This record gives sequence, C-alpha cells and structure tokens, in this order.
Amino acid sequence: MRETLSRAQARRVALRAQGFGPTRADDPSARRLSREIERMATLQIDSVNVFARSHYMPLFSRLGAYDTARLDRLLFSRRAPFVEFWAHQAAFVAAEDWALFRFRMDDHRERHERKGWFDVDEATLGWVRGELASRGPVRPAQIEHDAQTARRGPWWDWSAVKSALEYLWFTGEVAIAGRRGFERVYGLASDVIPAAALDRRVERAEALRTLIERAARAYGVATVADLDDYWRFGDQRTTAGVVAELERDGVLRPVAVEGWRRPAWLHRDATVPRAVDAAAVLTPFDPVVWFRPRAERLFDFDYRIEIYTPAPKRRFGYYSLPVLVGDDVVGRIDLKADRAASVLRVQSAWWEHARPNDAAERLAGVLREAAAWQGLAGISVSRWGDATADLAHALPEAERHEAGPEPTALADDEPG
Repeated sequence: MRETLSRAQARRVALRAQGFGPTRADDPSARRLSREIERMATLQIDSVNVFARSHYMPLFSRLGAYDTARLDRLLFSRRAPFVEFWAHQAAFVAAEDWALFRFRMDDHRERHERKGWFDVDEATLGWVRGELASRGPVRPAQIEHDAQTARRGPWWDWSAVKSALEYLWFTGEVAIAGRRGFERVYGLASDVIPAAALDRRVERAEALRTLIERAARAYGVATVADLDDYWRFGDQRTTAGVVAELERDGVLRPVAVEGWRRPAWLHRDATVPRAVDAAAVLTPFDPVVWFRPRAERLFDFDYRIEIYTPAPKRRFGYYSLPVLVGDDVVGRIDLKADRAASVLRVQSAWWEHARPNDAAERLAGVLREAAAWQGLAGISVSRWGDATADLAHALPEAERHEAGPEPTALADDEPG
C-alpha cells in the first residue's frame, strides 16, 4: 500500500527540496550560492534579458538580493567550479561531474554520424582544433574572420566555424571557458575541465543512476516523467528501470499524490514540512516550473511563456514570471528592467486561484527588492491584468503606465 500525500504536502516537499523556506542569509556568500546550485543539481541558462538573465534568477528567488559578481566567478572565471553543458538544455553543472555526461556526448557524436546533425566537415573541425590548441580559449568572432567562412545554414546563420565549435562542445572535445558579453568562450576540454574530472570514466548505467537520484533529491517527490525530464533524457522506459532499482535500494519510496494520475516516489532525504512560507518570482526555467505538466500537477498552474506568441494573441504578456506566495503559485507577472529610465516596469500582472489576502503586499515587497537588486530607482505598474490595481495599491510610490500585449524588445539577446 503506497503512502499518500495531499497535493499541498507534495507542494511543500517539492519547494523545500528546492531550497524554499529556510531563513535567507543577508549578502549570501559564494559558498552559499554554490550550495544552492548543488541542491538544484543544475542551473539552466537562457539568453532572454528583459528583466534579468535566467541563470541569475533561481538564486534571487531562493536567497533574495545577492552579489551577481560572486555568481559570475563561480560560473565564468578561469577553472570555475561550474561549467556549461547540454544538461537540461544549456545549463551549468559541476565541472567535476563532466564525466557523468560522457554518454550524452557519445550519443551526440553517434547522432551526427548517422544523420549529419551538424553542418560541419573534417577540414573545418581539424582547423578549429588546431586554433584552440595554439591560441587557447577563444570567442567564435576571434577566429571566424581568419577562417574566411561565409555565414550560412540553419544555426541562426552561424558560420561553419561556430557550428564546428558547437559540435566539438556537444561531443566533449571542447568546453565553455566562460562568456564575454554573453558570447561563449570555447576552449579545449583539457584547458577548462580539471584533469581528474576529464580522465574519469563513468559507465552509462552508473551515470544514469547518479543523475536520476540527484533529480529525485532535487524534486523531493516526483513521477517517472518528472525525473526523465530533469535531464531531458526522453526515455521514460529506461528511467523507470532506474527508479525501480533506486526503490529496491531504499533511495526512493513509492507514494501516491492526491490528484496525480501516475505513481510517484519520495526521496529518502525529503522532508514533509508542516508549512513553507515563500515569496518570490520565478524564471520560466526554474526547476520548480520548467516541466509544465509537473507545474500543473503541483500548483494547478497552466503555464506557457508567450515569447513566440503573436502580440495580439498574448493573454498574459511577453515573458510572464510565476509568482510564488506561501507554498503555491498564485499569479504571474511580466517584468521589464527599463535601464535607461532606471525603472522596473510591471508590464502586466494576473492572479491565479486562491491567493492569500496579503498576496499583493508580499509581491510588492519582492518587487521592491528586485528593483534594488537590479540597481533600478523606481517601479511603474501598468493597467494590464487583474492584479495591477492591487499591486498599485500595495506600491503607493509606484508610477502608473499604459501597457498592452505589444512586443517587448530583448536586451543583449543572442542565440549562443
């Protein structure tokens, strides 16, 4: 007989596993930032920069305002402890875990050999390898001109050199040695990854077990589909086999969650807190909401970002962020950092079901902190959305502006 969790209990398990609820530290140290990344196991990166880059936001959501330069050193400095790879899409993982993704690198190479996944040829690959060996880590722009290649192909008009760099990264010969102006810096893996991690060999079965166990710990309670998506395996049958093994070994305990149609498992380190009292805005690429079916099961929250939706058809805004209050997602808010005017603009705001009476006041506190964190002097609230009047009342210092479902320009946006 499976133990049963209510939906509210499952929410609290999931949020506590993700680091919500404990007392937040003032001016979090680099060690604290590192610990939170390790708790999540990965930190997804995305190029959209309307409010703040996505990889900055999960730590703000959990810890409040922090010095982003500390995070930059953890992610982008020479021999940083974290490195970018195609984990949950493009994401940061511990550099020492490079070998856990060797099977994925091998799969990428095999896929290219079968289907010509990348538009690259051996001559270009050889030339790029030679440039990286002689020059060390470089940005694509530093060597593209030398190659005298014409921009072509489906990769956002990237050149053959950029495609070669991406292929070598996907297959593990190259690693990301930081970013400059958000443009990747590529180097030979031997120049970026610690030798012990680079030389380590992990068999596929061991890597899958380790990664699925980490996903289960990061989620607290999860279905097979949830765990399979955490690393974007796309192979629920294999994931189910690993889950069964982890259950036999006592790492996972089978549970039933109220309203969930599929069985779930509770990690042995998970706690079922009596309460979780959070107040945060979440990036669309936060593990709490990045797998949309899970967000719907946990929070009854139907979530789609509308970047690619034509402006007249947008319901909630260009890049709306989920609003977490207490232990539930109670709204969504479209934020824009207008740096020229030094204003945090609430482009739209909407309530979901059963928000607490103090939701507007608590969200107002988050927005004040967010504006200060981004170095913005003021806040302006639009009139688009059923939460904007409540927010304006809770933010008497805020200006008002008109806004509708118009396109919002990206700042510094680029594909790589």
